Amino acid sequence: MEHATHTSALTDIRDVEEKLSGIARMVEEGRYCVDILAEIRAASTALKNLENVILAEHLEHCVQAAVDAGDESERAKKIAEVMGVMKRFP
Repeated sequence: MEHATHTSALTDIRDVEEKLSGIARMVEEGRYCVDILAEIRAASTALKNLENVILAEHLEHCVQAAVDAGDESERAKKIAEVMGVMKRFP
């Protein structure tokens, strides 16, 4: 079964890391609350975009491979995994 490599997400991950480091610096420097909040929102958006990239890769690779294999139990397992994550973290 093919597994998503997520290499395309590395740029997004590094972007989130930079945003979080920037927020920490802003807090350490005592920057204005609204400016910090704006950066937190930007980091949250970047994380949501990263989540979407990883989810798309999972669907395109892992779930599609289970469907292509014709194994009904494996397909159902993959769908249940995705649904479980979506329910835990709305």
